[in-house]
Amino acid sequence: MSELDGKIAVVTGGASGIGLATAALFIERGAEVIVTGRRARELEEAVARLGAKAHGVCGDVSKLADLDALYAEVARKFGRIDILFANAAIAEFAPIGAVSEEHFDRLFDINVKGLLFTVQKALPLLVEGGAIILDSSNASVEGTPAFGVYSAGKAAVRSFARSWTKEFAHRRIRVNVVSPGATETPIYGKLGLTEDQVAELRAYLTTRTPLGRIGRPEEVAQAVLFLATNGYVAGADLLVDGGMSSV
Repeated sequence: MSELDGKIAVVTGGASGIGLATAALFIERGAEVIVTGRRARELEEAVARLGAKAHGVCGDVSKLADLDALYAEVARKFGRIDILFANAAIAEFAPIGAVSEEHFDRLFDINVKGLLFTVQKALPLLVEGGAIILDSSNASVEGTPAFGVYSAGKAAVRSFARSWTKEFAHRRIRVNVVSPGATETPIYGKLGLTEDQVAELRAYLTTRTPLGRIGRPEEVAQAVLFLATNGYVAGADLLVDGGMSSV
């Protein structure tokens, strides 16, 4: 018997990268998993790869109507949520002088507002003793030039976990944070950088990491599984960054 047998999990941003790897691991360990994504074709392909225990709901976490539709579908199919991994996020570089209102709103709408309402609207379905894992980043504690808006949003995610751990304590719902460092995901192609700039960034991140390499989505997924299943870890921020932020 696996530790997630019979569990219902929701993974936002589950069509690629860390979300997809986590959904795959949850399914391997016995869970039924509802995955979300903004791009219908990419989501359909991910669900096909994940198999019969995966269920896709297309939507954008920054749109509250899409979140309502997601949870209506979860309620219809399963009636509850045992594990919520609020993972959907985007990243963009912009030095302070180039930060526009559109840049700020885009990042905060998905990474902060979207995450908050992902959790809020899940609460009626979350079981007593359930688990919420929030996806932050080691950027929340690292100073990175031109990454200020993204980093501030991820620091907000860490703050949410502190507040919600106490706020949900009466229902024994544990809230924890996973904070990946440089991880091999499609996000590098979505930063608005040239191929040469991406290569330079990868080389820089590799030299910054004591383990001397970029992480794999599956390694972050293992950390998420730990936070989902250990019943005495709450309010924690688990860095999965090869030691970059710790030494």
